[in-house]
Amino acid sequence: MTQLFPLPIIQPFERLQVTDGLRITADRWQRAHDYHRHRQNLHYQSVHQPGIVYGLGVYPTVAPADVPSKYRDGYWLQIQPGIAIDVMGNPIIVPEPIDFHITTRPTTETVVVYLVLSYVDPTELKGLERQEMVRETFRIDEKNSPPIAREVELCRIQLSPDGAQLEVPGDVFAPGFNQIDVRDRLSVQARPHTMVMLAEVVHPDDPTAYRRSTQLASFVRSVSPLYPAMGAQLTALSLYELQATTTPIDLLYFTGEQPFLPTQTEATALQTYLEQGGVLLVDVPATGAALAKSMMDFAQSIGTPLQYLEPPLPLRAIATPDRQHPLRTSPFVFAQLPHFAEQPIQVLVGGGIVLVLGDLASAWGVSDDRLLPREMIRTAQEFGINILSFAAKRRNWMQLVRSPQPLTYSSSSPFESAAAVPRNVGEKPHSKQMERIIGQL
Repeated sequence: MTQLFPLPIIQPFERLQVTDGLRITADRWQRAHDYHRHRQNLHYQSVHQPGIVYGLGVYPTVAPADVPSKYRDGYWLQIQPGIAIDVMGNPIIVPEPIDFHITTRPTTETVVVYLVLSYVDPTELKGLERQEMVRETFRIDEKNSPPIAREVELCRIQLSPDGAQLEVPGDVFAPGFNQIDVRDRLSVQARPHTMVMLAEVVHPDDPTAYRRSTQLASFVRSVSPLYPAMGAQLTALSLYELQATTTPIDLLYFTGEQPFLPTQTEATALQTYLEQGGVLLVDVPATGAALAKSMMDFAQSIGTPLQYLEPPLPLRAIATPDRQHPLRTSPFVFAQLPHFAEQPIQVLVGGGIVLVLGDLASAWGVSDDRLLPREMIRTAQEFGINILSFAAKRRNWMQLVRSPQPLTYSSSSPFESAAAVPRNVGEKPHSKQMERIIGQL
């Protein structure tokens, strides 16, 4: 899963205007050089993400010879020379090995210790002796909480209360207690062109939704390695929380066997979310006919009836496949929709709703009950990336052409399901195409 780092602050640069006779003072000299430094940092922040360039290895070592005996325990580490760059674009250079003593001692429960590196501007140090040249420096800290934005993680260690000494992990992919864990170190890399924020709508009483949730998490982890221009982050929320969240959500993921029965508040929040550019991905499993029918009813209620992206053969006479829809062309091209279990998936689109019928999500990762070929998993992931790209573009482009007003949720709603009473499909007329769609479920 791609980590989200802040973008540079929108603030214009000011530079010294040089003219003949200008008197160079220490302040003007400093500002002239700060201008170039800040431009360099802005460039790095804009196109790269922070992390380690190379080096900065960490391993257990013995206490230095000049350390008092009471500190000669098995909690010493040595940080090797190396280079990192922080989130502000500042280079951090560790020129020589550094011995570091871990001081945390858990008493009753295990504690995770984070070893982090951060940049220190020498001009901000107090009591620094005035000299002609000063060295940019750094600091190494031991923490009991995850790194903040300005810190670069070197390693983490899960300390046990039994007082065992620090050691090299026997398996670096699965370090144990008191073993150095470097799995979450970040390397410098290009900033993704697109960062997609996903939110999974929680279903505490739907076991099908829980099983497919695991596949969704696996898919999110595969996005950046498969398509480096895109990153993805996943969270979970309820439809009720949608109206209060301050995080810009590009795509809501909804799945399960149960029908979609929102309360009036939830339906209004979802409709506003769609009108603001959000996308709702409805993943319908083979046993999810009730979900498909209720979601089609919801889409028609808000004035965006769902249409086939590629109509089945019986409907080709009245509907033409949309070969140029971004779901089929960007960034990966699909001449025909993917097939899973020898059956093509069906995709219906209306406004910001994307409804997928079939086994797309079940092929997003490794499953214990299905041994899928690599080509099928890759195809499913690539089509999933097309869905993420569609969601990110839709939300971004709609925001670019709309007034930047905050989201508001009206108390009025066109829905009459305040008590979440199941809708009967026969209660309102559907178009002939909608009847054919429901008849195929």
